[in-house]
Amino acid sequence: MDKILVVDDEDRIRAIIKKYAEFEGYQIVEAANGMEAVEKCKNEDFDVIILDIMMPELDGFSTCREINKFKKIPVIMLSARGEEYDRIHGFELGIDDYVVKPFSPRELMMRVKVVISRNCKDNPTSEREIFVAEGLEVDFTGRTVTIDGKRIDMTPKEYDLLFYMVKNRNIALTRNKLITDVWGYDYFGEDRTLDTHVKLLRSSLGEYRKFVITLRGVGYRFEV
Repeated sequence: MDKILVVDDEDRIRAIIKKYAEFEGYQIVEAANGMEAVEKCKNEDFDVIILDIMMPELDGFSTCREINKFKKIPVIMLSARGEEYDRIHGFELGIDDYVVKPFSPRELMMRVKVVISRNCKDNPTSEREIFVAEGLEVDFTGRTVTIDGKRIDMTPKEYDLLFYMVKNRNIALTRNKLITDVWGYDYFGEDRTLDTHVKLLRSSLGEYRKFVITLRGVGYRFEV
């Protein structure tokens, strides 16, 4: 049974999420603040964390940062604010999805399903595969990116996006195809999520951002 950690200082929000999640067959553990969430993650394993941003003592961003120091767990972030800065900051920390309050509990459960499915590691790659273009090296098997001999830290979703674009290099990729293939067929997020991740990816690639070409009115192409 997949286990979810729900972190929110509002009892009502936690109760709503718990009700719908348990109906879907998930095991729920609750935390009323960030400090409590960090401690629970030290002692238990979770398949996904539903994490509120605005909390006393330790906000969602700081909580995510603390958990990342010792464990990598997929995160869906909740926020009453939908500013681009919050979304970008969250994705830079490696979160998987971002949901603005008020939200549909059913839609949230669908997002949970997508995130858990996407992070399933039941299909390891047995044969090492590496792509090299100038000073950029992408190791698909080891999930690492190296630029001019220096390993670059990227968020899981940045790597997924780069992986897909490199695999389909020199091909025009529509926005719909990128969202469908990288985020999943039942992804319910906004198109802006793609643009945000492309922006983050270009920043991580530095001078090799030149490989990520914008096709106006269509999407993007990784061109080498």
